[in-house]
Formats: sequence, C-alpha cells, structure tokens
Amino acid sequence: MIRDLRPEDRQQYLEMAHDFYHSPAVLHPVPDACLERSFDEMMRSGDYMRGLIFEEDGRTAGYAVISKTFTQEAGGRVAWVEEIYILPEFRGHGLAHELFASLRELEPAARYRLEIEPDNLRAKRLYAEMGFSRLDYEQMVMDV
Repeated sequence: MIRDLRPEDRQQYLEMAHDFYHSPAVLHPVPDACLERSFDEMMRSGDYMRGLIFEEDGRTAGYAVISKTFTQEAGGRVAWVEEIYILPEFRGHGLAHELFASLRELEPAARYRLEIEPDNLRAKRLYAEMGFSRLDYEQMVMDV
C-alpha cells in the first residue's frame, strides 16, 4: 500500500531519510536539518513536494519523495521522483514497481524524472524496465 506521509510519520521518515543519505545510493550525505525542513514543507502543502509511505502488512516499509516543477521541454508539469527508500527487509517485494505503476494517478505530469548514482546498476535496470531513458544533461547547482 502507498499512502501520503502524515505528521505522525516524522520520526520514522527522518530515520529512513538519514539512512538513505548515508548509503551508497547517494553521492554525499545531507544534513539532518535539511531532511527536517523537507518534512516540514511536505506537511505544509503539496505545492512543491509530496511524501509517500510504503506499507506492507501494516508496517512501514519505506518512503518516496516527489518534487514538482514545470518544464518547457515537456510542455507541462514534471514529477521528480527525488527519493525512493525501501527498508532492507522489504526490498525485492515489488514496492518500487507498485509506485511506478500508480505514479500517473498519484502525480499526473507531462514528464517523470529521477536521478541515480552512476554505479547503482540495479536501480538503472529497474528504471529502464519502467520506461525511463537516460537524459544526457550534466547538472550544476549553487547552494546559498
């Protein structure tokens, strides 16, 4: 089951997000303060971000974060699947497949986008199976 993140999920979400950002799936850790601000934003509104919780047999199995934007390239809304984290004991149970199977209903958009750490071959295969293709942009950021 996939449901929206709720205020009572705060501690469990923050623990999972911390684990995600200290795993090989990302290039570098993210300060916990950033994770807390993101949770607060997801609770404030669904304008910019949406948090989803995966549940299996009534237990939290992981989460996903979707960020929202608009692009001229696709002529519409973009749902950026920013994070998918499945707790180790629930991996291989089809939760990511369930998310992608329902993504168009959960977050209608003209384009769905995600990023992966280059060495994460398992994720590359999964996302290719789901219909994602490589976008050859190099990204640059400026944090302030």
